[in-house]
Amino acid sequence: MIALPAHVAGSGTLDQLIDTARDYAKAATAKNTNKAYAADWKHFARWCRMKGTEPLPPSPEMIGLYLTDLAAPTGKAPALSVSTIDRRLSGLAWNYAQRGFTLDRKNRHIATVLAGIKRRHARPPVQKEAILPEDILAMVATLPYDLRGLRDRAILLLGFAGGLRRSEIVSLDAGKDDTPDSGGWVDILNDGAVLTLNAKTGWREVEIGRGSSDKTCPIHALEQWLHFARIDFGPVFVRTSRDGKRALEARLSDKHIARLIKTTVLKSGIRAELPEKDRLALFSGHSLRAGLASSAEVDERYVQKQLGHASAEMTRRYQRRRDRFRVNLTKAAGL
Repeated sequence: MIALPAHVAGSGTLDQLIDTARDYAKAATAKNTNKAYAADWKHFARWCRMKGTEPLPPSPEMIGLYLTDLAAPTGKAPALSVSTIDRRLSGLAWNYAQRGFTLDRKNRHIATVLAGIKRRHARPPVQKEAILPEDILAMVATLPYDLRGLRDRAILLLGFAGGLRRSEIVSLDAGKDDTPDSGGWVDILNDGAVLTLNAKTGWREVEIGRGSSDKTCPIHALEQWLHFARIDFGPVFVRTSRDGKRALEARLSDKHIARLIKTTVLKSGIRAELPEKDRLALFSGHSLRAGLASSAEVDERYVQKQLGHASAEMTRRYQRRRDRFRVNLTKAAGL
């Protein structure tokens, strides 16, 4: 949507700057966020056409009706969750901004409808199960010692010890500026590794110390993978050949990590008392981050820094087993 003002004559130099500015604008939000926002606008524009109206300019009244239809659809479409509806609204606000319009989320037609939807349909967030230390050890024990097994072992141990997101794991490069789509790089030191990540909250460093033994050490697992895969440049975690003996050049998708977690959870027998479908639903990529937050017996601020959270409250949402009543305000108040 970036263009020259109407009164400015175009030139080759200005056209080139416009293209560069568009690239910067796309980079302002993550690729997955851009895809989600594009899908949000496509759905809303189609909804408007079906209702005999247009999406531009923004109409708070129509957006209020759109949100209502998402929460209590008149057709066969399933009702969306409150969190999805809220994100759809954020997507619309972003799309309107790119088109030079302002969507006021506090407008009464939007705010009151959304408040009513939240009051009637909101549910406590469903949290994924944390993968605890004994679980991660059982999971890596199911992996073979071929090249693919070395890679997946490094992914699980590094993801757990670093409290990393799936996207952060697969976006790592061996060195700084190795590839255009890099999301960070790795520096391996004597005492551990420093990961420099371009995360949701900006650039940050994650320190991962060496473990108590080679069997459980994420840095040792990473070194083994890099050595035998002969990786010293480009993506750290790449695909392997079908026989699992040769590293390829293509970067892994973050979907591989989700599949890896679910597969090793099943093979290791974690929560074996539950049906397979329920076990698969309990665990995801976030289970690694929740596992670190729940297991690390250190000051909470260090866990907050490792996970890259802006607030301690967000970190506490990841802690599945903590001493909830360590501070007893009832007794402190004299009761």
